Amino acid sequence: MKNDARGGDLATELGRHLPYLRRYGRALTGSQESGDAYAAATLEAILEDPTVFGSEAAVKVSLFRIFHGIWVTTGAPSGETGENPIELRAQAHLARLTRNTREALLLHTIEDFSHDDTARIMQISPEEAEYLVDRARKEMSDAVSGRIMIIEDEAIIAMDLEALVADMGHEVVGIARTHTSAVKLGSAERPDLILADIQLADNSSGIEAVQELLKTLGDVPVIFITAFPERLLTGERPEPAFLISKPYSEDQVRSAVSQAMFFSSTETLKT
Repeated sequence: MKNDARGGDLATELGRHLPYLRRYGRALTGSQESGDAYAAATLEAILEDPTVFGSEAAVKVSLFRIFHGIWVTTGAPSGETGENPIELRAQAHLARLTRNTREALLLHTIEDFSHDDTARIMQISPEEAEYLVDRARKEMSDAVSGRIMIIEDEAIIAMDLEALVADMGHEVVGIARTHTSAVKLGSAERPDLILADIQLADNSSGIEAVQELLKTLGDVPVIFITAFPERLLTGERPEPAFLISKPYSEDQVRSAVSQAMFFSSTETLKT
């Protein structure tokens, strides 16, 4: 698939951005299956009519704009859910949010779009995009607080994360640097959320530590913060909804923690 106006291979560019579109879909819908369905619908729309890209120079902005158009016309929560208690809880949480705030917050902080690009994706003004992001932060931070466990082997990063989440009003139950200490700490403290690196001090895997913990803890949201995002954004199932790349920004951490705590049905990496 070629796009001469961009002078490159559109299919290659789409492939490069697709893992992040899928991440956005998972975080937005709270479900890997649902998020992937909207990502697939986006690609189908492009295949059927490549002109839907319009004249924007940035392929990623256009890709997310098409996704958003499908989401607002068919996927935005309507209040109708199945019998799954996780889905019911998620919809109850979403019903309390101002319309479009989660979308704006995810796009701006997790996916790192500017307010201008967020506005282009959502087809609103930059001023409204900025307002929605600020509104989302307030509504989510005011909604819930909890106990957070940190799995991170770098002391400076661990201390920074601890200060960030404490400033948000959450309690840090402890910091683990290895697989063994993570499993021991998590089993003893039973946190409401886990912040985890994927490569730990003893060369053990934070992913494996989280997987082991979730067998005991059950439905606990997890945010992975890693310098190696490609190890998780593989296209294989399952994948984490919240994955922050190092070096991270304070806004990214605050947003992910608020969303994961508020929308606790978000799927995490499970065995």
